[in-house]
This record gives sequence, C-alpha cells and structure tokens, in this order.
Amino acid sequence: MMVIVTDIPRRSSSRTARLASIPLGIAGRAAVGFGRRLAGGDREEIDAEMTAKAAEQLFSVLGELKGGAMKFGQALSVMEAAVPEEFAEPYREALTKLQAEAPPLPAKSVHRVLDQQLGTRWRERFTSFDDVPTASASIGQVHRAVWSDGRDVAVKVQYPGADEALRADLRTLSRFASLFATVMPGTDVRAILDELTARTEEELDYRTEADNQRAFAAAFDGDPDVLVPRVVASSPKVTVTEWLSATPLSAIIHDGTREQRNRAGELLAEFHFASPARVGMLHSDPHPGNFMLLDDGRLGVLDFGATAPMPDGFPPVLGRMVRLALDERFDELTRLLYDNDFVLPGRTVTDREIADYLRPFTDPIHTESFHFTRAWLQKAAGAATDLTGPQFKTARTLNLPPQYLSVFRVLLGSVGICAQLDAYAPYMRILTKWLPGFADE
Repeated sequence: MMVIVTDIPRRSSSRTARLASIPLGIAGRAAVGFGRRLAGGDREEIDAEMTAKAAEQLFSVLGELKGGAMKFGQALSVMEAAVPEEFAEPYREALTKLQAEAPPLPAKSVHRVLDQQLGTRWRERFTSFDDVPTASASIGQVHRAVWSDGRDVAVKVQYPGADEALRADLRTLSRFASLFATVMPGTDVRAILDELTARTEEELDYRTEADNQRAFAAAFDGDPDVLVPRVVASSPKVTVTEWLSATPLSAIIHDGTREQRNRAGELLAEFHFASPARVGMLHSDPHPGNFMLLDDGRLGVLDFGATAPMPDGFPPVLGRMVRLALDERFDELTRLLYDNDFVLPGRTVTDREIADYLRPFTDPIHTESFHFTRAWLQKAAGAATDLTGPQFKTARTLNLPPQYLSVFRVLLGSVGICAQLDAYAPYMRILTKWLPGFADE
C-alpha cells in the first residue's frame, strides 16, 4: 500500500486568506512577463519556463493545503507520464514534496475517535490493534489490526476536524482555477474542482464508502481477476475492511517485471470498463496507490470513497464516438459531438482536429495489443503540453459536458497509469466487450 502521510488538517481562516493572496499575485506577475516574451521569445525556452513556474506555483498551493489538495494532486500525478521529459522534473519534484511524511495522528486521538464511532468497548471487537498507522491519505490514516474472528483487517480512522478543513481547502482551491489551467490547458479545471467538491460530502461519511465497497465486493465476488476486500464494520468516521497484502502498482511502475506490468495494465483497464456494467458504478479515484497486484495475478482494488453512479452503464454515445473516430467517419463524428454538446456554442472545429484530440482513446484500439508508453502519451496528449499548436485551439473549442466529466477523467487517469507501467494491453478486446455503442457500429 502506498504511504502518503499528510498534515493533520487544521488551519485558521486568516492563514487560508494569506495563502489565497500570495499565489494569485505571483501568477499575475508571471502572466505579464510571459505575455511580453511570447511576442518574440524562444518558444522552447518560454515553454520550459512557463511549465517550471506553473509547477512551482501549483504545488506551492497544494503543499500548503495538504489534506484538501491531496486528491487534486493525485489527479494530476496520474497524468505525469504525459509531460515531456524536458519539462517533467518540476512536476515530479513537487509531487514528491507534496507527499512528504508528517507526524501521524497520536494514538490517544485515534482511540478517542474509535470510542466515539465504535463504542467505548471497541477493544473487545479486536484481538489486537496496532497504534502505529501503516498508511495515511487525504483525510484519514489506516491501522492494521486483527478482528475478533481472527481476520487481519485495515481500520481507517478519519482525522478529527478533517471534514471542515477539507471543505475549506476546496473553497480555496476553487479560487485558483485559472492558475491550475496553466498546467492543464484544454481541461475544464473549474468543472473538476466542482466535481471534487460534490464528491467530498460522500467521502467524508465513511458509511457511503463502505456501501460502495460492499457493492463492488459483491459484484466481483469469486472473480478470477479482481479482488475487492470485504467490509467488516463501518461508521461515519471509521471503516474496518479485510486486510489486503499485495504489491502496489506504484512499486510495479518503479521496478516491476514485464509480466507484472502487462498484467496490471490489462486488469486495470478491464476493471474500469467493466465496473459500470457489473456494479452500476465507476471507481473514480484512479491513481497507483489504490490498486495492487496479488501474487496470484489478481488486481486488488482499494478506496471506494469516490465513485460515480452509472446505473445504466457507460452512455452508448461514448462507444459510438470512439468507433467513428477509429473508422475515420469524420462527418458523422462531428455531428455526434455537436448534437451532444461536446463543441462550445458558436465554435467551429475540423474533423481532423477532433480525431487528433481523441487520440488517447483511439490509438490503443488500432491493434489487438497496444503498448502504452510515456513517449506515446506525451505525443497523444499534445493538447495538454503544446501551448501554441493546433490541438490547443481544439482544446478550447471542445467542451466536456458535466455528465461525462467523471468518465473522461477516470479513463484518462487509467491510461496515464498504463503509460507509467509501460504496459501492453488488449484495449480492442476490452472495449469491444464492455463499451456500449462501440461494437454496435
């Protein structure tokens, strides 16, 4: 399990106000300077400076907010593979700082939360409980324990005050939408922040997460490829689930074998495409810390706080869109995008520009098995890295309707992890089986 230890989220409103004023001033001065140089400066030098400055400002904000910004930082980290090598170092360094260790919640505070959530006789429900946390996330930390029936379990305890601090952090982040857009051109950052804010209320009540996990565990019970730990007990601020011992994808990305990389990439892709049909929900927190590879080759899945309800599965329009782009039926594809509000009102976009913009989804299905690499993703995600090219114009022309935001974010995140894994995966087979509207064409 990837360990991301954050500060216990406590801050005053005045500190948040000071934090809000500093980066905006820096961003304003930087924008003026960049504007002057864009008129006649060297493009590569300008791009490099803009990227480094944007990364510095962005993660300065995230580093101050810690708990409330961790999920936003994780959303960026899965697409780190799309950043060209000459620009990537500032992002990697900043992400490392963001994930730096900090003191855990003291045992006395943990016990107080357990008293409140599981009753003052909670110790009788465990054979043993380790007061030293094994991992920490944005709003809580995880302890290993043994349940009364002998099962090894993971006990997730929410930090006291995390709910109000997280809400305050997200309000602050929303004020920096234009700053974040600098490093994510073509992305509706405001919509992402709005979605994160909406999901926050769900994640703060661990009973919702437990219900989500129960649904996934039931749907994948006995599955030969996916394991979801069962929920043992739950309350608003504490959950107890079966312990999962496996190799996190973050470790496989670092030094996994070719077999492990390919297996992890294939199972990750299939899990995301199959879940809406099998569970009626989409796991909406795609980053390597939430997925593990067991010794028997199964994919272990953790953290169900963020899920998108999809009772009818994926919308068929998505499958039809990908099929039309694959077949280069541009006239039909353009009409489909206009009819479903994927193009901003009054804007015009060419068929080829749309096809180029959809490359992260269509390239992997030109062959039976596709090799996901950082180099490929850097090229396919040109709209996110080339501030002067034609794809940047397309990014500002195309629109992402709110009902598709979770889907695109999760699938792009899944693609980003596959690229970090350097994995081969049979995307054509997976989409043909699980994406409505794709095989129908």
